[in-house]
Amino acid sequence: MYQDIPCLDFKGNKKNYVPMEFCILVEGQVYPKEQLGQLDRDAGLMLKNISLAKPKFRESQICSMVRSEDGPCGGGLAQNFGIAVNTNTTTVTGRVIGPPELKVGASNGKVIKIVVDKEKCQWNLVGKAVVQGKRIDRWGVIDFSSSDRNPRNRLNPDNFIPRLINWCKNLGIHMEEPLIYKCTTVDKFSRAEILRELLERNNEEAYKPSRGHLQILLSVMSYRDNGYKYLKWISETQVGLVTHCCLSTSANKANDQYLANLAIKINAKLGGSNVELNDSLPLFEGRGHVMFLGADVNHPSPRNITSPSIAAVVATMNWPAANRYAARVRPQAHRKETILNFGDMCLELVESYARLNNVRSDKIVVFRDGVSESQFDMVLNEELIDLKMALQTMKHSPTITIIVSQKHHQTRLFPEAKDGGPTGNVSPGTVVDSKIVHPFEFDFYLCSHYGSLGTSKPTHYHVFWDEHGFTSDQLQKLIYNMCFTFARCTKPVSLVPPVYYADLVAYRGRFYHDALMEGQFAGSAASSSRMSAESLDPNFF
Repeated sequence: MYQDIPCLDFKGNKKNYVPMEFCILVEGQVYPKEQLGQLDRDAGLMLKNISLAKPKFRESQICSMVRSEDGPCGGGLAQNFGIAVNTNTTTVTGRVIGPPELKVGASNGKVIKIVVDKEKCQWNLVGKAVVQGKRIDRWGVIDFSSSDRNPRNRLNPDNFIPRLINWCKNLGIHMEEPLIYKCTTVDKFSRAEILRELLERNNEEAYKPSRGHLQILLSVMSYRDNGYKYLKWISETQVGLVTHCCLSTSANKANDQYLANLAIKINAKLGGSNVELNDSLPLFEGRGHVMFLGADVNHPSPRNITSPSIAAVVATMNWPAANRYAARVRPQAHRKETILNFGDMCLELVESYARLNNVRSDKIVVFRDGVSESQFDMVLNEELIDLKMALQTMKHSPTITIIVSQKHHQTRLFPEAKDGGPTGNVSPGTVVDSKIVHPFEFDFYLCSHYGSLGTSKPTHYHVFWDEHGFTSDQLQKLIYNMCFTFARCTKPVSLVPPVYYADLVAYRGRFYHDALMEGQFAGSAASSSRMSAESLDPNFF
């Protein structure tokens, strides 16, 4: 009847077009993850409101689902199999770990100790400075927003640049005036060859034999553009230039919170240190050098059957601060969860640590992300053995602990009325290690972040190889303390930083692959091999 509207293509081995009038959209389907970035503002806000249900509402949803007549427990289905299910929530006993003391810089250049806010566990740098600010003498700005038709979307450099320089100075980061400021059109942002030429030319223009190339290039755009992946691929793997992207609308507002966040991100990318723990990490006080590794694999979208998976391994490069990271990222077989060259990637990072510190780390703690319980044996029997064999090639035998972190689970913790905070979520540092965990293995749930929106999801940590002899208290405190050292914010994050960085690096590797495939770069074979061995700082975002 409706011949002027398109048909639907039912994907299969051959084309199968069906008129929409014969179709019914089934409720509850998952929206494809790769298309989330294409939602308009209203649809995005609606999806956000649905997914960020408050704790009380989320709890009632879960209970009503479990007890519903057509559910797995309330309709008699379980009884048919001789199973009795308690439809009430399980009461568990948890505890709250106290936040650590932190070190930041003072206005006089010294390092001071601060105590974080006990409720949200956040801190601010007003009147304070970063621990180690990197001097920025050579930097530039490329303004892709200058050609925007709407004048309000164009960057106002006379307001933004002086305020950024002043905020960096307040935070103990000496920043000179930019060496270059170039206005260009946004169409160059999405054309790989022109963008490469633009970056190389600006980098060479700023070069001085006595001072070197640009330290960082600020890229300003009026909206999020698909050319972002080209910029990162070219700048980081071909030009060798650190870049940071920001939106002109946010830069023009230039409020203090935005400028402070921008400053600490730039400082971290250049090798500075924003915040450090005041006390040593539990168990490792004065016991030699320790290196923390994080590993993750990024898989292509479900409908993509050709792209490789991207494996990433990151490692700390300093001790005892343990807040500077290097990384390795490599492509591997399509949807292959096992990191094929895990030992070689770790060995390169161990050698990098030895070069920087003139000593090898005699203790290694590995955090592995993205594996389910059915894949634990794979990590233990393949990746661990590969790591030990690789270390044996350099006659190095450090003690090793392997911990799996899991976020893809359905466990939620709801505090009793007297224990709940203003948002209804559990407090940062809440640990549950009894009743809902494995009866005899070493695992626990830790909620390390403050849940300001929606219902907090704790991270499940499972230890299945430990040569250090961690107690539960020591490991839980160690992981929680490390969550305060994430370089991009002034609050504890929900996931231990080595895993957080590994996830970001693997995602960056996905950008590299997509840019290579879409851009048809010259010399792609050489670039691909360079991607396999490139040393990346995971703060390059």
